[in-house]
Amino acid sequence: MTLEQGQRVKLAADLRLSGSVVLAEDPAADTGAVAGSLSLASGIEGTVERVNDPRQEEQSHGVREYVRLKSLLDDFGHQMPTGTRKQLEEQVSELEPDWVAHQEQQLRVTVRVRFDNGFVLDDAHEGVFATA
Repeated sequence: MTLEQGQRVKLAADLRLSGSVVLAEDPAADTGAVAGSLSLASGIEGTVERVNDPRQEEQSHGVREYVRLKSLLDDFGHQMPTGTRKQLEEQVSELEPDWVAHQEQQLRVTVRVRFDNGFVLDDAHEGVFATA
């Protein structure tokens, strides 16, 4: 499921958060002291404030070029002259290792959700949410 900013969601699983407490205004503060834990029950609803999708942000030139050329080959390759099609196939095969490496990275989409009770959960995997 792809979440979008402004979308209403609910927590699909119970979560237990633990770690350090820092002031929201100063994220660079020392995080050495453990504060305890907080549990959030499944079903709690909120609104997506931000979606971080590194799959879109971190595409190299080679990956973008592979997608472009592969699409061109798939859509129009059968209409191309033999020499042109062969050249395009070679270019696609040269870029294929970049594409395979990009696919294997398994980058995850994270979100920032403001729950109706006022809690904010940031950098949470989109898979723990369902549409409300």
